[in-house]
Amino acid sequence: MLSALSPGAARAATGGEPVAVIQVDVAACLAAAAADDIDRADPACATVIDNEKTARPDLVKALIARGALLARHDQIDRAIADDSRALLLDPTLAEIFNARGELWLKKGDKPKAVQDFGAALRIDPNHEKAKANHKAIARELERIGAQMAVAGKPSFNCAGARRPVEKAICANRELSDLDREVYAANARVLHEARNEGEARKLQREQDDFIARRNAGFGRPGYDLKKAMQDRLQRLNGVDGY
Repeated sequence: MLSALSPGAARAATGGEPVAVIQVDVAACLAAAAADDIDRADPACATVIDNEKTARPDLVKALIARGALLARHDQIDRAIADDSRALLLDPTLAEIFNARGELWLKKGDKPKAVQDFGAALRIDPNHEKAKANHKAIARELERIGAQMAVAGKPSFNCAGARRPVEKAICANRELSDLDREVYAANARVLHEARNEGEARKLQREQDDFIARRNAGFGRPGYDLKKAMQDRLQRLNGVDGY
């Protein structure tokens, strides 16, 4: 039986010289990715990534290179998959956590993005891009949380609502949001008024709108939602916003 084997194989089978390990060349993958040549990089990197004999460091390099290339070509899901696999192999890569966080942002998944930016900063507290990204997204999530806290709530306390128009606003989430937006926009233009006389004039306009709203609600042809939308547009147009 042994005589049927090649000399090299026989030595391996009988405890002689070890069988040589075939090295997978990652250079073609890295070069094509660096050249932004997706047609060449895709098969070249796949040869490295899909080969079970690829050494771990080379596998990580190929995944990172292909992930960055896919991200540049807006293949976001594939890029995230490559970055995720690279991070499983080496969870110390702050730059890749930040890169994947930016990809999550492109997909609109802000919670996952902020998690990745935070992970990057835990590894490298001085990572400038991760610091900037984390700060920006944290502020955005805080703003969204604040909006959610007041969503569906008007500018006044519904427990004290007495007028039919106020009860109608409290009973309708869209009208409640509109009322709060009108109130906030009016407060903004008053704050930005050039002088006290202009501020008084602007407040009289708001008082007149409330009076017309209260008197008109319930009458034939009166559209409360449209009246509130028109008022909001008027306020937002006062200073060119």
